Amino acid sequence: MQGVERGDRELLDAEALVGHLVPAGSMFAFLAGHRRNLFPDGEFEDLFPSGKGRPSIPASVMASILVLQTLHDLSDRETAEAARCDLRWKVATGMALDDKGFDPSTLVYWRKRLATSGRPHRINDAVRTVVEETGILRGRRKRAVDSTILADAVATQDTITQLISAIRRVDRQVPGAAGQIAKVCTGHDYSRPDKPRIDWDDPAAKDALVSALVNDANALVAALADTELEGDAEFALALLALVAGQDVEPAEGSDGTDGRWRIARKVAPDRVVSTVDPDARHTRKSPENRRDGYRAHVAAEPETGIVTDEKVTTAAGTENSDPAVAEEFLDAEDGKRAWHGDSAYGTGDLRGGIDDAGHEAVIKPKPLRAPVEGGFTVDDFTVDDFTVDEQAGTVTCPNDITRPISRTRVATFGALCRACSLRAQCTTSKTGRKIVLHPRDDLLRQARRDWADKPELRESYRTFRPNVERVISQIASRGGRRLKLRYLGTGKNNAWLKRRTAALNLRNLIGRGLTHTAGAWTLAT
Repeated sequence: MQGVERGDRELLDAEALVGHLVPAGSMFAFLAGHRRNLFPDGEFEDLFPSGKGRPSIPASVMASILVLQTLHDLSDRETAEAARCDLRWKVATGMALDDKGFDPSTLVYWRKRLATSGRPHRINDAVRTVVEETGILRGRRKRAVDSTILADAVATQDTITQLISAIRRVDRQVPGAAGQIAKVCTGHDYSRPDKPRIDWDDPAAKDALVSALVNDANALVAALADTELEGDAEFALALLALVAGQDVEPAEGSDGTDGRWRIARKVAPDRVVSTVDPDARHTRKSPENRRDGYRAHVAAEPETGIVTDEKVTTAAGTENSDPAVAEEFLDAEDGKRAWHGDSAYGTGDLRGGIDDAGHEAVIKPKPLRAPVEGGFTVDDFTVDDFTVDEQAGTVTCPNDITRPISRTRVATFGALCRACSLRAQCTTSKTGRKIVLHPRDDLLRQARRDWADKPELRESYRTFRPNVERVISQIASRGGRRLKLRYLGTGKNNAWLKRRTAALNLRNLIGRGLTHTAGAWTLAT
């Protein structure tokens, strides 16, 4: 059953005895005075539909603890210790000085209850309600978007470790798999989690081991292919099939049919980095910055720093890219907005979405790359480059040769390039120049023209877009230390991000004098 806070204070009530020691204007002091207004019991009643059993920790107390945990980036054990020993936490949550606190597993219990409910992000929703009531965003039409890579909670596994781990997972989760492993898998003793003992400095020995493990994995997948599976069992077998193919290639002189394999000399574009957390991915924020983990996307109001939307996705995949998620943020907004973003957001699809919705794009255009250094690009606002006539459906090259745009948005110059005097400045292809146009090419070209011709656009970008980097820094770090995610899977880490931005937004509002008077949330400034 749901527990509720008592109306009267206990004899050793922390707030009454040592509340004066907690700094005014801090998160602790705010929660001490307003946690029940922020997180009323009625908003959590559905988590405890039964009126029987031992009362839970009051919702206002536990929601406050989850906010403090996420804000201070503490583990469950560290959080339980803080609630038991730290006077500030006792004041913030209304505990008595001699309260022994709770077991760390209680936090797992509450997060699970929230995750499986109809409103899994109600803590974030509660803070958003406060933001709306204060009116801090009223009349503010700017939004800035950015993303960052957050390190996952597991160690990156090499190919051999992943293969062994994936087969052991099938053994645990697929009914009847143990018998098939004993029958078809001969390359390793899969009852042991450790790596085989070989001469790791010998490339031939390593390739022989990789071949044996891959062949075992393929044989096991084939042996269980006709088995009716669902849930965890189905996922375990699919993961094994994925791991067996993502990091290997046929050995030199082999086509793979002879069972000879080696570790591939490249990284798979959507590589699973660990069988412990299959959602974690290998990616890069820039060509020089390679990481493993998840991608956290954020939209914020740049003048106030209030986060208006957020999402954690896997770190790879077109559907998880910066512009793809920004389109989701765009769809969630009411009213016209000016969207500020760096060149990663300068795609035709996002610009099209912004234009179709009647918003404004203050986004730095993607840089154009010419096939020949210093040569012609596809742009048309300079004198010498290609000109696109959408109405006529043609593209004209710098040598005044005009070609039609095909149904697939391609203009092919082909053999016409052979005798062209400008070919050395245009293409190195033996088959001639080919121009591929995006469906919203008109918006991309207009964006490049506007960026060159409108200094006020560049000034708005320089003024407001960098502000979101400060928000990203607050989300991804604490005390100068880069945060590392504590949970497995996209869903749990997305819930963490929702709590994190809720805590940061609340801290932002507290700094502006947030209070609750006459049944309404107001700001002093």
